[in-house]
Amino acid sequence: MAEFGPGGLSAVLLLFMALTLRDIYIGSKVFQEYSNAISQVYPDIRIQGENHPPTPINRCFAQLISYLKLLSILLIISGQNPFSLLSLDTPSAWTWSQNNKIFSCLMAFFICNMMETHFLSTGAFEVTLNDVPIWSKLQSGYIPNIQEMFQILDTHLKMNQVDPMTFTST
Repeated sequence: MAEFGPGGLSAVLLLFMALTLRDIYIGSKVFQEYSNAISQVYPDIRIQGENHPPTPINRCFAQLISYLKLLSILLIISGQNPFSLLSLDTPSAWTWSQNNKIFSCLMAFFICNMMETHFLSTGAFEVTLNDVPIWSKLQSGYIPNIQEMFQILDTHLKMNQVDPMTFTST
């Protein structure tokens, strides 16, 4: 099996850290897709939006998982056995990870990223028309398909005969 030198280990660790930070700060695509579709059908509607933040406890869990991910990758790459420092028997999974460092690091990286994304992604947004809320994922619990969103907008535009100039999403 190929082993990394000290420079290679640092490069791999930096790559994992950069990818982790990128994954944490990438927002949801749902709002962007909906705003593009709505702009095509209703070109006069002004669209604003931002990602709905996760709950504070979910942010804490995601940050904890991120730190544990980096620590586990660092321990795997360095070859240090944390179990001997704690006077515990070394589990066979740790021995396997030391024999398969690259695969173990990739597995730790992707599994932890999946858990971080779960805690950070709300996918939530709310739709208001002229400062009147017309739909909220937070209240309804689901994201409507784009046709349902068009129907909601059409209904509110016809009912209120409003100038479709201000569509906002938060």
